[in-house]
Amino acid sequence: METNSVREASFMGSSGKEMAQPALTATQKNAVAVPKPAEATASRGGSRMLKRIFSAGVLLPVLAGVLFLGLWEFEFFHKIFDLKKYQLPLPTAIATTMRDNFSMLLSYTGYTLTEAVLGMLVGSAIGFLIALAATAWPRWGSGSLTLVAALNAVPIVALAPIMNLWFGDGIGSRIAIVTATTMAAMAINAYKGMAAIDPLALDLMHSYAAGKPAVFRYLRIRNSLPYVFTALKINATASMIGAIVGEFFFSSKGLGYLLSNSIKVAKMPLGWSCIVLAAIAGVLFYLVVERLEKVFIKWHPSQRK
Repeated sequence: METNSVREASFMGSSGKEMAQPALTATQKNAVAVPKPAEATASRGGSRMLKRIFSAGVLLPVLAGVLFLGLWEFEFFHKIFDLKKYQLPLPTAIATTMRDNFSMLLSYTGYTLTEAVLGMLVGSAIGFLIALAATAWPRWGSGSLTLVAALNAVPIVALAPIMNLWFGDGIGSRIAIVTATTMAAMAINAYKGMAAIDPLALDLMHSYAAGKPAVFRYLRIRNSLPYVFTALKINATASMIGAIVGEFFFSSKGLGYLLSNSIKVAKMPLGWSCIVLAAIAGVLFYLVVERLEKVFIKWHPSQRK
């Protein structure tokens, strides 16, 4: 006798006679079992997570990174470029230095990231206002775009001493450097978004007797948002560069200051630790901006899956 059979249940057939339901095995029971809604949702969520982790877009970069670190650790690049270990420290030495100086590195990373975020916000806000002025008064405002582009062409190493003279050696000078670095990208991209509107939509607004403020509010600014977020993503990484370069000249704190001093005293693992943390902070900053883009302009075709 089969031990996994279930108790036979009776039910009424179409003829009115009581009919015996066939016994189900344990395998059949599992096959016909209906999962609970919470279990089904968790199962689908786990499946999607595993699918995302093992997708080619994630797995291939991870494998490439592991291969790169492996070649580095086994001194492949040292042999190719004839480098010594003090010139290019091994990843294990950098990791050990990061572990031993974790609290200091974390504090300096936060300081540099604060400079980058504040400078980017100020520079992006000024750039957006310049784009508004250039769109609203093209005869007078468009010249400001040329001035901003000219300012952006000036190297950071030339701006840094001037900003230090103007704003002192505090955090204000690095914020000013980042502001000057990020202003042009926002002004040019936002202006392009405000100018590249559908002529039919503009005619429709005019047919409703919409004034210039209404056209800006409901058409031009909305159309510029994808361009604005493109500029913010560019500025997310550019701001880190501006902050770190600014700290090279006059600063007593930050990743740029620590990197400069580490190279001077030949503490290369510590210097590479600053580079690694600056890269991680820049990537995290970029991902935050990208996440905000998905939240605020999810109506745009570029954000639809």
